[in-house]
Amino acid sequence: MTHLTQIDLPYELAATLRLRDSYDWHQHAWQCFPGRPKDTRDFLTRLEDRPEGFRLLIVSPHEPTRPDRCPPDSWRNRTIPEGYFGRTRYAFQLRANPTKKVTSLNPDGSPKKNSRRVPLRTREELLAWLQRKSEQGGFRVDLETVRTIPQGLERFTKAGARGTHTAVEFRGVLEVTDPAAFHAAFTRGIGSAKAFGFGLLVIVPLQ
Repeated sequence: MTHLTQIDLPYELAATLRLRDSYDWHQHAWQCFPGRPKDTRDFLTRLEDRPEGFRLLIVSPHEPTRPDRCPPDSWRNRTIPEGYFGRTRYAFQLRANPTKKVTSLNPDGSPKKNSRRVPLRTREELLAWLQRKSEQGGFRVDLETVRTIPQGLERFTKAGARGTHTAVEFRGVLEVTDPAAFHAAFTRGIGSAKAFGFGLLVIVPLQ
């Protein structure tokens, strides 16, 4: 069973709750699943900045609980019918953190043990990344419909350490090639930094 939760918070309330960056929102989402301090994260989130305030979407296999600090009128939760994933074509949105691994070399030319990830920049690199992820996720993207929308750097602080992610929004049309793999990609997310609001695939069926 897959649950979709929508939380709408005015800017003033988000400021009162000290929701300042992606890690703060991640911690806020964890409050919807109390009693699981040692569990591995099994939900996805997507934060949208709207004229009236913030909207946080959560996709999870377990039904969440509304935190006390979250007003009742800001909370909506529903179960996604299994039939929703039985269509062939969907319009999609995906907020992702596309990166590639870069290996540094020692003075003697041998690779160092610790590689690092760098963000992808060009449209060609981004589309190639999306194609690879779609093949793994049981769907095919219509590249002629895909828009790549860079959203810049997102800075966060975790346990006193500062970090950054590079956000890119993909929008377009996809075709399902493997329903089981597609459903798994929807529930598990696509790409890296899923704990920071990346990887949730928003889909709307097309005729």
